[in-house]
Amino acid sequence: MARTLWQQTWPMAIGVLALLGFQLVDSAFIARLGTAPLAAQSFTFPLSFLIIGIQVGMGIAIAALISRALGAGENERARRLGSLVLLIGNSVIAMLAGLLWLLQAPVFSLLGADQSTLGLIRSYWTPQLLAAWVGAVLYFVYSISRAHGDTRLPGKLMVATSLINLILDPILIFGIGSWEGMGLPGAAWATVVAFTSGLWVAGAKVQRAGWISLQALGEEARVSLIPFAGIAGPAMVSQLMPPLAAMLAISIVASLGETQVAAWGLASRLETVSLMVILAMTMSLPPWLGRCYGAGDWTQIRNLLSLALKVAVGWQLLLGLVIALLSPWVALLLSGNPDVQSELALLIRFLLPSYAALGVCMLVVSAGNALGWPLRAMLLSSARLFVCYLPCLWLGSQWGWQGLAVGAAAGNVLAGLLAWGVLRRILSSPKRRAGQQASS
Repeated sequence: MARTLWQQTWPMAIGVLALLGFQLVDSAFIARLGTAPLAAQSFTFPLSFLIIGIQVGMGIAIAALISRALGAGENERARRLGSLVLLIGNSVIAMLAGLLWLLQAPVFSLLGADQSTLGLIRSYWTPQLLAAWVGAVLYFVYSISRAHGDTRLPGKLMVATSLINLILDPILIFGIGSWEGMGLPGAAWATVVAFTSGLWVAGAKVQRAGWISLQALGEEARVSLIPFAGIAGPAMVSQLMPPLAAMLAISIVASLGETQVAAWGLASRLETVSLMVILAMTMSLPPWLGRCYGAGDWTQIRNLLSLALKVAVGWQLLLGLVIALLSPWVALLLSGNPDVQSELALLIRFLLPSYAALGVCMLVVSAGNALGWPLRAMLLSSARLFVCYLPCLWLGSQWGWQGLAVGAAAGNVLAGLLAWGVLRRILSSPKRRAGQQASS
């Protein structure tokens, strides 16, 4: 089992590292433009995460339904589901992006952006929304591929698109030769080009593999839309909680100053990169769990979750402690502003080790959506943010920047303990025990 987990996870881990790494590289390049552009980009993170939350929620439903259909031997239905969710997902993300473009001024003002920052955001937001839409469609194609057991294609393409973005970032941001570049919007346009290239390759692969089909699509929509909504709805609500919490968090941070907002934005990017293994497992585990769920193999499910949680805690704690020890040098690498470096190093020392507990919560939520507990997963995700994280963050901020860092770390630890308790209670229920005994 450990070998299979490794084989399923490592391509996604490398891909996630590359994908999230280029987002961190974006922020590092933008930091060279100055504190104001970096702060402007940081204000866009919560709304960008909103789009990502919608796409991840739909991706969870895609992987769950297709993997269950494959586990039950319904291969033709799995192909129809692939086409159906691509059409739905494309439309939903496009409408959401249009709405966020129309509401940009009042929303960013509400988050605490002043007029000068709004001007910087305005030039960046249009190409960033386009990048988010293309990236979402690409993510849906990745979800279809993972549901069919192919994690190598998404992993390779994440690396390839990251390299394209890395090459284009300095050219489009700072220019080349006599061309002065686009500044802040250049980072978003680099992402548009990278994601479009990946979508062209991934779409061709999915079509050649025969993983999508337009036959009897209307009938499939009639049968599957309610089950799809039953999984995607709670999953999207769960995934929407982090962006909403991020909006509230950035408003708390904004009250401390522009330098703090810039440091918080860099820390947010570093958080996603440091959680690469956890994020990879949240992508690779659900299809596997879904197949076990479809076959009624609860012994396999229990063993798989136990192994995944041990790997997550061990890896994340080791990585967090190492990066915390190297925090001054990591901050120096990410920002050229001494004030931002100081504030970022403080955040790193407290936050990075706490991500071991956060990883437990993320895996439990992901497993819940794959195993028929979408409502419980949604409630757990909400409790993590609004019962554990945000109250601790706000309380800590009353004692300044260091207090805020301590509060954020404490919220992560509380969330991990809560998720572990929920998982143990669910798996020890009589129904789960009966399923385990029957399959043993």
